[in-house]
Amino acid sequence: MAEMFKAKVRKVGTSFGVLIPMEIITKERIREGEEIELSLLRKKNIGKLLKLFGSAKGAGPFERDREDRLDREEYQVGKN
Repeated sequence: MAEMFKAKVRKVGTSFGVLIPMEIITKERIREGEEIELSLLRKKNIGKLLKLFGSAKGAGPFERDREDRLDREEYQVGKN
C-alpha cells in the first residue's frame, strides 16, 4: 500500500538521501538493503495537482435535474 509522508532531502556522501519514518518502515516491513520504489511530488506542484481532482477542465458546477424523477407516490402504486 502506498504511504505518503513529507521528508527533507539530505546529503549523504556524494549523493542525496531521504529518511523514511520508522512508523512506515515498521508498517511496510522494509528491511535494510531492500529495493523499494519511490514516487516524487514536489511541494510546489501539489496545488496544481489538487486543482485537477474532482473537476473537469472547463466544466461548470453540477446541477441535479429532478424533473425526470418519479414521485415516490407514483412509484409506490404498483407495490401495494
